[in-house]
Parts: sequence; structure tokens; C-alpha cells
Amino acid sequence: MVLIEKTRKFVADVLADEPSSHEMSHIERVESTCMVIQSEEGGDIQVIRLAALLHDVGVVKEHREGGDHAVHSAEMAYDLLMKEGVESSVVDHVVSCIRTHRFSRGHKAASLEGQILQDADRIDALGAIGIFRAVMSMGALRSLKHSSGIEKSSSRNAYAADPLDGFAEYMEMKPFKIMGGLNTTTAKRIAADRLRIMHQYLDALEVETSNK
Repeated sequence: MVLIEKTRKFVADVLADEPSSHEMSHIERVESTCMVIQSEEGGDIQVIRLAALLHDVGVVKEHREGGDHAVHSAEMAYDLLMKEGVESSVVDHVVSCIRTHRFSRGHKAASLEGQILQDADRIDALGAIGIFRAVMSMGALRSLKHSSGIEKSSSRNAYAADPLDGFAEYMEMKPFKIMGGLNTTTAKRIAADRLRIMHQYLDALEVETSNK
């Protein structure tokens, strides 16, 4: 538990000023969902928790320098865990989970632990929290472009002239495709409930924005 809490503090410090949807609350929701899935599917708890805590720690570097935050996160996780004296096989396992977690990269996880991290991270893009995160992230990306000129190539929908059009494009591009990419039965059950919430929201949004 000491290692877990030291890792949590490290990540919280790095992400203290993170303006988008990869802030510490996202990290801890992913960790919590990982534990729910693990309780039914199995897997190494230590590897899963370390990977969950560290999976987005490189997002600040991505904002600053570009590149892929999964790669940055994996490198930072390796450095931290080796420094803490964690067994190299455990470090390698955690790093592998982190490298393959991103939905947009289409990676296949090499282990059950990696599959659980993928599933938990993707589930956090669904339901009421998924809608909140999408809108929050779009606003942060638009603000970043306005203040620094930096655009994130993997999130082109965020820069649509009409934010509603950008939001609709995002929904079709990611949340509604997530179910087909989930690995575990537990995750699919959770996702089905959350997708119903998203469909209800979009139906209401269409009514409220209709010109009829």
C-alpha cells in the first residue's frame, strides 16, 4: 500500500494543473472501475492499480511537447517504479498495460491486466461522466488553441466552428464505438447501462436544438 500511495501522490503532483479531462479525478475513477472489473474477472491487483494510477501521467508532457501521452506515461512509470525498487517483471507488466491503453490507437492488450485498464479507461468516456468529460475536454482544447496555437491532431472535432457539430462528431467517433472494443464481460455490462444514458441525453439535445 505504501507504493500505491506514493504513486498516487506522484501522479497528483504531476497532474495538479492539468486543464483537460485527464485530471486526477479521472485517474481515480479509472482505478475504482479497474477494481470493480478485477473483482469479477481476476488479475494482479498491484499491476492493475499501478497501471491505472500512471496511465495518463504523461498527458502534461503531451500538451507541452506533442507526441503520445501513453508513450510518455509508460516512460515516466518505468522511471518511477524502477527508482522505487519494484521488481523488473512487475515494472515491465505495468508499462505494457499503459502503452496499450488508448482507444484511439487501437492496440490489443497483451494481458488480462492490460485489458482491464483498457476497459476501465474507456468506460470513463461513457455515461453522464463521459458527457461531462467530452464537453470539458473540448473547451480546454479550444482554449489551448486560442492561447498558444497548439492543436491536438487526434481531437479535430474539438475545433469545429459549431461546438454542437463537434460534439456530435465526437460521439459517433468514440463513445458509440467503445462497446465493440471492450474486452471483459463485466465492462460490457457496465458500458451498456452508461450508453443508455448517453442516448437519452442526445435525444433530449436534438429536441432542444431543433429549429422545427
